[in-house]
Amino acid sequence: MAQSKGTVVLAYSGGLDTSCILVWLKEQGYDVIAYLANIGQKEDFEAARKKALALGAKKVYIEDVSREFVESFIWPAVQANALYEDRYLLGTALARPCIARGLVGIAQQERAPYIAHGATGKGNDQVRFELSCYALCPKIKVVAPWRLPEFYQRFPGRRELMDYAKKHGIPVPVTPQTPWSMDENLMHISYEAGILENPKVIDHGSHGAGGVSCMCSLIGNFTPVCVPVRVTNTGDGATRSSALELFVYLNDIAFGLIRFSLFFCFSPCLEKWLGIYETPAGMILYHAHLDIEAFTMDREVRKIKQGLSLKFSELVYNGFWHSPECEFLRECIGRSQEPVVGTVRLSVFKGHVYILGRESPRSLYNEELVSMNVQGDYEPADATGFININSLR
Repeated sequence: MAQSKGTVVLAYSGGLDTSCILVWLKEQGYDVIAYLANIGQKEDFEAARKKALALGAKKVYIEDVSREFVESFIWPAVQANALYEDRYLLGTALARPCIARGLVGIAQQERAPYIAHGATGKGNDQVRFELSCYALCPKIKVVAPWRLPEFYQRFPGRRELMDYAKKHGIPVPVTPQTPWSMDENLMHISYEAGILENPKVIDHGSHGAGGVSCMCSLIGNFTPVCVPVRVTNTGDGATRSSALELFVYLNDIAFGLIRFSLFFCFSPCLEKWLGIYETPAGMILYHAHLDIEAFTMDREVRKIKQGLSLKFSELVYNGFWHSPECEFLRECIGRSQEPVVGTVRLSVFKGHVYILGRESPRSLYNEELVSMNVQGDYEPADATGFININSLR
């Protein structure tokens, strides 16, 4: 055993990578404290605790931050209509700064000089974890095994990790036949790596829940500053009001309905990544919010806000949640949501979200102005000057 290097708090999931990393960190001389954040993943947390202790963790912290995840991270993304590269609802990107907050909190509590994570040296998660940790605790030191030559040269691939796990008696759910990586939280579930890296042979039904063929009609209420406050199932009358219960309920009734595969860029390599993503509640709320916002927000304000949303999505995706510019954008977007209040009725059917109707006390819609049957408070002749002026060019 190497000479003691001090205490490191490891962002632990119980999967192949972090289980092997826990044992490897002990080999390097670290005292390991495992931190597992509950952000809505379906996990046997007590089994994960026992496993980490059996692998040599000095302590194990399991913290339920699911409510904080919804209220402090998902809701701002809903307000922003955040959609990265027109498709990705930022499920993992939103989760990482939430986990990092808890990770740093435990490190400060335990006076640990190091934190560690299992993010690879190719993707964005390493950036998201570390930028958040440095923003919250600038003096913290990060141990990132997948960027250390002594680690990645020893473990060039997942097969070597599986051999290491077998040698050290580490139980893992991954096998050579199912080598993909799964990331699950309240916002989404994603599958990456293994056979999913080949865009020609993706099997959409072999790794997760199969598509669900059902229809569900919902009524959702938004209040200032436009966050969902209630969802009602018009079929059975079931209602959910708290942030966490509402979001979990939407996931439960719509799981499997909204699934897509995508390519997207990731830094610092600026290449393309392929994965399978399911974001049922996030997709429902995205469409509901988009509809009520268009119904209540001034046109020119909304144009500016759409630009802010694109920048917000880019910053969150690239790990800058705690940056000054992202904090500024969240404030601006929040201010834009003051008139966005109302009720949206929608249905979810075979992978699609259909808006059925909406109403709001702050509606900008004037039925008399647009009606073909009522002239209303509008003089049609006024349009002549507008047309003539615009035709001069």
